[in-house]
Amino acid sequence: MSSDYDFRPGGSLKLKGGVTDGGIVKKKKKSKSKDKEKEKSASPGEERLKALERAIKEEETRASSPSGSGRDSPAAVGMSSGDRKTAAERRFEEAQRKRLADKVAKLARKSHKDRVNEFNAKLEALSEHHDIPKVGPG
Repeated sequence: MSSDYDFRPGGSLKLKGGVTDGGIVKKKKKSKSKDKEKEKSASPGEERLKALERAIKEEETRASSPSGSGRDSPAAVGMSSGDRKTAAERRFEEAQRKRLADKVAKLARKSHKDRVNEFNAKLEALSEHHDIPKVGPG
């Protein structure tokens, strides 16, 4: 007696693209000594702004160039990663880049002191219902 539930296909899922198509490319690690020197010289607000700007630049370079950077990389031999993306994927990435740029601009406008004052004002506006109750004698 065979049942409709007896058939179970085996193996792993077949994902779009593979190693030969440029699907998996590992990133190179950056040296930490250069980053530490830069962090010591800049103020905390500037560090955060620079880190977000660096992330935007890396995202743009990653989107514009093929996923492999070397001559011998498999991505350079096959199609570039932009050719395989659907229109919806391209729109999504563009919207994501725009959101990140807006976030950077928003963070750059306010100083830490302004953020703290805004947070304190928000806490002041809350009712005492949100306060932590006092437990125990005295």
